[in-house]
Amino acid sequence: MKREKVLVQCTVNGKEIAEYVDPRESLLEMLRNRLGLTSVKKGCEVGECGACTVIVDGETIDSCIYLAVWAQGKHIRTLEGLEKNGELTRIQEAFIEEGAVQCGFCTPGFIMSAVVLLEKGEVLTREIIKKQMSGNLCRCTGYQNIINAVEKVMKENQRS
Repeated sequence: MKREKVLVQCTVNGKEIAEYVDPRESLLEMLRNRLGLTSVKKGCEVGECGACTVIVDGETIDSCIYLAVWAQGKHIRTLEGLEKNGELTRIQEAFIEEGAVQCGFCTPGFIMSAVVLLEKGEVLTREIIKKQMSGNLCRCTGYQNIINAVEKVMKENQRS
């Protein structure tokens, strides 16, 4: 039985797109396979690891369990959409400075989660940062350097 494709129109990294997708296709599949946005990683495929984290209308979501058809009319941001004129964002720089990157597989998801925290403009304790980032898993770093990077940028933003 052949399924009808569904037209999805949304904005991805500031660019309006229109794609015909299988109604069962995940946003992860659309972003990676159709749009070539490889920062969105396929990890667990059940919404547990956060490697596929993207921002949809200002909120982090696991794109592996979010259907592409649900993106209709939404604004989606991936790691590729953060750069401006080829420059890293402050949170990306902080991840490098604090040694928060090892194998790098989980890094895009962590950075997207951090972006949402930082955009709220609040100053959070390390414990709250840890809780807020708990939807992202890393098998390499032990998390301390990731929390250090987020905390560092949060404090810098507060001073400016």
